[in-house]
Amino acid sequence: MQKTLTTNATHTELKAMAIATIDEQTNRIVELSREIQRNPEVGFREHGTAQRLVEQLEHMGLDYRTGLARTGVKARMRGRSDRFTVAILGELDSVITPDHPLADPDTGAAHACGHHIEIAAMIGAALGLQAVMEHLDGDVVLFGVPAEELIDVDWRLSLRDAGELEFVCGKPELIRLGEFDDIDLGMITHPGTSGQESLFEMDHSWLGAILKKVRFHGLTAHAGENPHEGINALKALTLAMTAIDSQQETYRDEDSIRVSQLVVNSGDMVSTIPGTTDLEVMIRGRSVEAMQDASAKIDRSMHAGAIAVGARVEIDTVVGCFPFAQDEPLVEVVDANARTLFGDSEIDSHAGAHGASTDSGDLQMLMPMVLPIVRSGCDGLIHSKDYQIDDHVLTAVNNAKLLASSVIDLLCDGAANAASVIDRSGPKLTRDEYLTIRRSMETKKTFG
Repeated sequence: MQKTLTTNATHTELKAMAIATIDEQTNRIVELSREIQRNPEVGFREHGTAQRLVEQLEHMGLDYRTGLARTGVKARMRGRSDRFTVAILGELDSVITPDHPLADPDTGAAHACGHHIEIAAMIGAALGLQAVMEHLDGDVVLFGVPAEELIDVDWRLSLRDAGELEFVCGKPELIRLGEFDDIDLGMITHPGTSGQESLFEMDHSWLGAILKKVRFHGLTAHAGENPHEGINALKALTLAMTAIDSQQETYRDEDSIRVSQLVVNSGDMVSTIPGTTDLEVMIRGRSVEAMQDASAKIDRSMHAGAIAVGARVEIDTVVGCFPFAQDEPLVEVVDANARTLFGDSEIDSHAGAHGASTDSGDLQMLMPMVLPIVRSGCDGLIHSKDYQIDDHVLTAVNNAKLLASSVIDLLCDGAANAASVIDRSGPKLTRDEYLTIRRSMETKKTFG
């Protein structure tokens, strides 16, 4: 039986109480992680996952709101004062990996990115924090957020065109809706890839991502009888791809520009000059300015391919997410707690740059954000058919302890640490400023 805390309990006593509570709830946390892992759902369609989160919140006696950006779920735990609010986030969605052993046979969805441990860790941290909230000088928001992965884009664009959403990823859409206006700091965790020496990595950065849907319009003709009367949309696409490759030396190394391409439609049949072809292009970069520069160069390349053969090209540009460079003052808080919990040798404090992307970068433009990665308990390469979470204690339960301990440090003693982190993290964008930048980069252009 746990002891009762005094009114002036120290942060060490509060953490001990929270961690003891999490330990008592280990089986519940692990089972939630496994249940979500067995029932994957892709972004903006995570209705079952959202319901599982709702059941946990109801069991904790918390009020909540649902249906945020289609499937998001948000609850608030109140402290003894509301000076600041810290959000613990968990991503609801999966990726599509049809050959994964736990893939949904109908949709191909699979938790080959490990988001299920985020939801379990969030609930685990909440269970620990619920035992000490009356001693904290701030609130904690639990936020199940949809659609972190930039997939299923055609369907999401159909939702945009129907007016059901504006942005194709979950956190940007929730920002637009004002759902982060009442939050001051954010925390989220993520599993990593196996084969790493340390248990956790900190202070890494992620690239931003832009997606272009490109369609070339030519003129069909018989490929043998009268090809000279056609306009070959496939040739336009091929020339455009060559122009894209020719841009590579114009990118600065420090901007980490990565351009990937996929021919979605190359024509209807080999005996006909293709009249319509489709290309998808993804641009990743380490700064908004670098992404904007690369986007303009890709548009020029598309235009060049069309001009060369007399075709027309339509380019629909959507922003997936912005670059993510974590806020060092908040990293310091989480890093210190990780070292206390797991030992110095288990923490890689300066993990460096990642080549992947996350829409937590959008949120970091508005508030201090941190994203520790747990490396142990994972097996296989992330996003592959072999990726599995083998140890839900090392991943979900350990993360719950780290998140809860870090929140306590931020919100105890008058929330002095939260105030310091916000001040030292420097100026952030307002929601309107953020939306202006994002909307300026989402364009529809036609050339030819």
